[in-house]
Amino acid sequence: MTRIYVPRDSSALALGADALADAIQAEAARRGIAIELVRNGSRGLLWLEPLVEVQTPEGRIGYANVEASDVTELFDVGFVDGGEHARRVGVVDEIPYLKKQQRLTFARIGITDPLSIDDYVAHGGLEGLRNALQTDGDAACEALIESGLRGRGGAAFPAGIKWRTVRAAKAAQKYIVCNADEGDSGTFSDRLVMESDPYVLIEGMIIAGVVTGASAGYIYVRSEYPHSIATLEAAIAKARAAGWLGDSVLGSAHRFELFVAKGAGSYVCGEETALLESLEGKRGIVRAKPPVPALVGLYGQPTVINNVITLATVPIIFARGAAYYKDFGMGRSRGTLPFQLAGNVKQGGLVELAFGVTLRELLYDFGGGTASGRPARAVQVGGPLGTYLPESQWDIPMDYEAYAAVGAVVGHGGLVVHDDTSNLAELAQYAMHFCAIESCGKCTPCRIGSTRGVEVIGRIRNGDTSTRQVQLLRDLCDTMVSGSLCAMGGMTPYPVLSALDHFPEDFGLAVAGADAPKAAA
Repeated sequence: MTRIYVPRDSSALALGADALADAIQAEAARRGIAIELVRNGSRGLLWLEPLVEVQTPEGRIGYANVEASDVTELFDVGFVDGGEHARRVGVVDEIPYLKKQQRLTFARIGITDPLSIDDYVAHGGLEGLRNALQTDGDAACEALIESGLRGRGGAAFPAGIKWRTVRAAKAAQKYIVCNADEGDSGTFSDRLVMESDPYVLIEGMIIAGVVTGASAGYIYVRSEYPHSIATLEAAIAKARAAGWLGDSVLGSAHRFELFVAKGAGSYVCGEETALLESLEGKRGIVRAKPPVPALVGLYGQPTVINNVITLATVPIIFARGAAYYKDFGMGRSRGTLPFQLAGNVKQGGLVELAFGVTLRELLYDFGGGTASGRPARAVQVGGPLGTYLPESQWDIPMDYEAYAAVGAVVGHGGLVVHDDTSNLAELAQYAMHFCAIESCGKCTPCRIGSTRGVEVIGRIRNGDTSTRQVQLLRDLCDTMVSGSLCAMGGMTPYPVLSALDHFPEDFGLAVAGADAPKAAA
């Protein structure tokens, strides 16, 4: 019996994967060909979706961009045996885009059935949890610190230190909260994990609970991810039935329960304290810190809050050891990061590589340049509040400290590409507009500053390029950076200032730089 894989993640579904799967089943039945249809997750090669794979002695042969109308013709050429066809892309594991990656966190995505526990365990699942159950909690925290794993949501705070703080806190109840409110433009790595390998996230959260003494966990998922929510809920039910969750985790003395919570579509709830407010049933507004959530978090109890990728990376660290993971990366940026290529890029998708790769390598070696075929002009890194990097900065290694040195952020690893037709002044104005819409409104620099920012950039774009107007914009940005309660207002100036500094001509300013604007009329 031939095994055929049709992806079931959101990107493939949006391109007709369900109808495609039905067509393959129907055509096989009509021809009397026995097949096993597996709805796998996405490989992350999104420009090839739907990517159908057929198991052959040669390996899994891929057929890209397949539509239901192609199915009859595919059967005619013997695709169940890996037959030749215009859509055939060969052995999927040998596709350069995939073969050149260093997949640790994403080792299983696209390979397994996302809801099959047997598949998960057969591909190394539970090794990390079994090791954690046999390790002293203090030693486990130190191992996580030694691995160099830092928060993958963008803040880059050492995960092990956060876990150690929660473990040391004295409380009858502790929580593990997963921030799956993935709202940054051009980011989809969290979604791919939840839809394509949910058990790795579940395992990571159980390990966190075992190590810190937390007995309950919540995955806070943005409401715009219905397929992620459905997959997680199904996977949690199966994990509970298999004895992973409940009063005795894998037969141990540890108790851990896990629940999915659906957000209401607020971007600011990606900020950890606003997320906690929302999770408690309150309006999602930012809390002042201190106290930090590790000591006073969900319902006032010690709480670990980590991003999806952070928690999904934990199992491989506990399975392979801190030294194994730390061997990847550079400087203080250890391990790998899933870079997400989006925007005006020919080959959009997910690329997991060790820190140190450059933007130029990602854009051309993996992304294949722009989708429009025009020269790339700027790449926004780190979401809608990330900086716009000009070509002169594309050879800086992707490293938290190296990027911080030039006023940029690696963030969640999202890259949005713009070609030479883009107007950076317009994009900068949109950044302020986005902040004005999404601000929780608690602090004045963010709430009022963003609205004033839209107005000031509008005046500059309309011709008032006086020194006074440009300085007003810079002063406003400085106030937002220094005075905002959280990164929402504190980072909104990043795209604005980078656009102003590197693309002054789009504002109608002298190319020599925004510090030498036209004289006032």
